[in-house]
Amino acid sequence: MTREQFQKEHGIVGSSPEIVEIVDVIRQVAPADITVLVTGESGVGKEIIARAIHAASRQSKKPLVTVNCGAIPEGLIESELFGHEKGSFTSAVDMRRGYFEIADGGAIFLDEIGETPLATQVKLLRVLENGEFTRVGSSAPRTTDVRVIAATNKNLEFEVQQKRFRPDLYFRLRSVNLWVPPLRDRRGDIPLLIDQFVREFSTKNGIAFEGFAEEAMQALLDYHWPGNVRELRNVVESMIVLENGKIIGAEHVRKQLFGTEKIDARGSRNLPVVANKTVEQAERELIYRALLDLKADILELKDIVAQQSRNTGEPVPEADQANGNGTVSLDQMERQMIQRALDRHEGNRRLAARELNISERTLYRKIKEYGLNA
Repeated sequence: MTREQFQKEHGIVGSSPEIVEIVDVIRQVAPADITVLVTGESGVGKEIIARAIHAASRQSKKPLVTVNCGAIPEGLIESELFGHEKGSFTSAVDMRRGYFEIADGGAIFLDEIGETPLATQVKLLRVLENGEFTRVGSSAPRTTDVRVIAATNKNLEFEVQQKRFRPDLYFRLRSVNLWVPPLRDRRGDIPLLIDQFVREFSTKNGIAFEGFAEEAMQALLDYHWPGNVRELRNVVESMIVLENGKIIGAEHVRKQLFGTEKIDARGSRNLPVVANKTVEQAERELIYRALLDLKADILELKDIVAQQSRNTGEPVPEADQANGNGTVSLDQMERQMIQRALDRHEGNRRLAARELNISERTLYRKIKEYGLNA
């Protein structure tokens, strides 16, 4: 089987050197019974890599049991992983097999393993070393023959230094370490991923999609994708639905993407975006930009008041006496102007947003915030 055939069969999309190298390593390690650690930012597709490893392994006819370690409460994780005996704790009304027991003969994918409590890490190491585990509430050791594939978006070496992760478990896990690069570092794969997502979504939902304009595709290529492949899929699917399958232009892309423009103190939206950031930096920046967007929207509405008054002949909203200084409250100004625009267009939010020169998303938010009739 060629590399291209392997990728197609296992859903690994991309032709960048990084993806080619990952596929080559998968094909080498999959047949061997060896632990694999998959690392990378959230949303890069670590689970796809894990499934490809399992599908190409000797255990492929057995199930791959997926466990999100970060989603299980600390007090329950040992019971979930290793099982428990009846009566071992208050809610243990029956005996329960754990994931390692269920996966016997196959493989287990421990996603977000960096979130595992230290006490549980000791027992994970024991399973990795000799296949032994003990159910909660039992003293009888059991054995399981299971291949372990783990994944994390944390830097486990740093976690070890901070004494939040056991060094012996770390070294045991990283027999083979596959690092999946963020999407911003392999932008050449973006068109291939978009084609894949469009094809899958359009077929599944029976939508005749007309495609992307050149400027829209360029905007997608320029975006820094803090949410990686997961974010790209969600954005593509959302645009197809919201635009009813019509051709997507750059303006449609800008509606969907967060942080594509920066806003300066005067409300200007033409400053460049720095693309190479860590996930944490990108998330903080998204929050900051969302606040700036909100401020800019308010300023836009304030500027619109005078223009609307001149165009329609309607009076400027009366001063808010509650503030004691005879000036117009900005909230009151917004509320009245939005309600008037909605009334003029008989509740048509798209036309009202166009008149106010704001996005529909901003208008929806303001309607909900002020409890307006629309």
